[in-house]
Amino acid sequence: MVGAGHAGCEAALACARLGASTLILSINLDSVANMPCNPNIGGTGKGHLVREVDALGGEMGRAADSTMIQSRMLNRAKGPAVFSLRAQIDRRSYQAYMKRALEEQPNLDVRQAEAVELLVENAPEPRVAGVRVRTGAVFYARAVILTTGTYLKARIIIGEFSQNSGPDGLFPANGLSDSLASLGVRLRRFKTGTPARVNGRTVDFSKTEEQPGDERITPFSFTTGRVDIEQSSCWLTHTNERTHEIIRQNLSRSPLFSGVIKGTGARYCPSIEDKIVRFADRKAHQVFIEPMGRGTREMYLQGLSSSLPEDVQAQLIRTIPGLEDVKITRSAYAIEYDCIDPTQLNLSLEFKGIGGLFAAGQINGTSGYEEAAAQGIVAGINAFMLLNGREPLILKRSDGYIGVLIDDLITKGTNEPYRMMTSRAEYRLILRQDNADIRLTPYGHAAGLIGAERYARFLERRKTIEDEIARVKSAVLPPSDAVRALLASLGSAPVNTGIRMDELLRRPEVTYAALAAVDAGRPALAPDIEEQVEISIKYEGYIKRQEQDVAQFQKLEGKPLPRDARYGEIRGLRIEAAQKLDALKPESVGQASRISGVSPSDVSVLLVWLARRGANIK
Repeated sequence: MVGAGHAGCEAALACARLGASTLILSINLDSVANMPCNPNIGGTGKGHLVREVDALGGEMGRAADSTMIQSRMLNRAKGPAVFSLRAQIDRRSYQAYMKRALEEQPNLDVRQAEAVELLVENAPEPRVAGVRVRTGAVFYARAVILTTGTYLKARIIIGEFSQNSGPDGLFPANGLSDSLASLGVRLRRFKTGTPARVNGRTVDFSKTEEQPGDERITPFSFTTGRVDIEQSSCWLTHTNERTHEIIRQNLSRSPLFSGVIKGTGARYCPSIEDKIVRFADRKAHQVFIEPMGRGTREMYLQGLSSSLPEDVQAQLIRTIPGLEDVKITRSAYAIEYDCIDPTQLNLSLEFKGIGGLFAAGQINGTSGYEEAAAQGIVAGINAFMLLNGREPLILKRSDGYIGVLIDDLITKGTNEPYRMMTSRAEYRLILRQDNADIRLTPYGHAAGLIGAERYARFLERRKTIEDEIARVKSAVLPPSDAVRALLASLGSAPVNTGIRMDELLRRPEVTYAALAAVDAGRPALAPDIEEQVEISIKYEGYIKRQEQDVAQFQKLEGKPLPRDARYGEIRGLRIEAAQKLDALKPESVGQASRISGVSPSDVSVLLVWLARRGANIK
């Protein structure tokens, strides 16, 4: 593993736990699992990824449960498909947890070094052989996973000032980009950024709105029991017209608008100056003041990413209620870095033209710790599979958000830092965060990351859910004063005859918990199991409809395309489609159908061609 961020940690732990002799390299071992931006795990869409990583046997969920200082389930007012777990994390505790996990893992060596060159053997075809580090030492390997984050030729930019630097003032990785380019790898230049940090002692919280955590904490990991901590609060304030005026007056000094910044930034996480320009009619923007950890007074100003000069940053921050006398501890900055065009990878995250070379995380054009970890565990599993002659783990879009993430990157590519959102998943009602273990733990067990004991507990949990769903569906509540009183208290229509309990539960105003008052046969169940039972019954009709859509989707996914196909020679394919198919070499008709420029008629031509090809082969 080249890089020990969130992708590198998951990839290294997966490889080593599966039994491979593994080495992870980091420019600075004090930056293992660093959180240079907001110290939180999860959020909308991202919480799904963390639970899926855990279901496969990864570490991020357990690390977050052990180091969180606040937890909230987002989108509770919306449907269960978009419920998303988010936790504020003690940044340094998280790093220490993950570094120790690496150090204590058998089969895994941890080394501080900067990789500057990939070693590739070209006979009989290109295949990775190892890496050379800046000191000249060579580490030979049969598989290499690039998890370089935002370090490749990284440049920090604050107003008129810029310097070659990784995040948090760490050294950049200046050699590896040239090595990749010499191998024919297509590189891109992306940009991200982080807000200023301030001393919490100088914040007037009386002018802000407190954002406490949930009363009952939902863990990320399916192996974590009850999490009982004293939670820290976050705080909400807003920008105002004076803030916006200061920004507008200084746009000429913004490197974002002066042309100094060349990299493409994230659409869904814009800087404050970008927000003021793009949403000129907005009178205020949210600013969340969030703690960095229990052992520090530093606070993170979520919503104020910026690359404006330091004097402008100070002026605009001090116009915000609660921050009038604040002391800045770290200035906001933008960071540019090299990444690759991810369409050069297979769905296994291995490079198409260089055997044994994988890439995961922000080097693939994504943003976020969670997206990185999700790719990292898949790359780690598949590197091991490759070296042991086993089929790779390919998660489909209908399997999980990880499948959506990887398919989007490989099939569609990305022209800006990719961020996972629930809206990207077309089957999100069956890809909920609460059932990630039901969907993916069997994959983790088959790969070898989920041991026998944990798998037995999973099977027992799954059976408990199935049994309770069956019981609720078969239970009939006779007419009674208790039932009528309960329905009246819920504002639900009365019943004068016996009624099946699942019919009542399908009413929007009736919950599984409320029915306990009239459900004498109910067993004692954990809250997470109760949640799955309620969702499965209440949304059964919608879930079945989506499962039918998945069945149709899988028909095309189940039709593999030969890797040696010459699409330009297939009669009936439009020229654009043939060119796109030849360039991307999709692995199935389903993947081909999602390539921009491939129309439904082109898919029909492919299906006819496949049928004729099969007949000729027979």
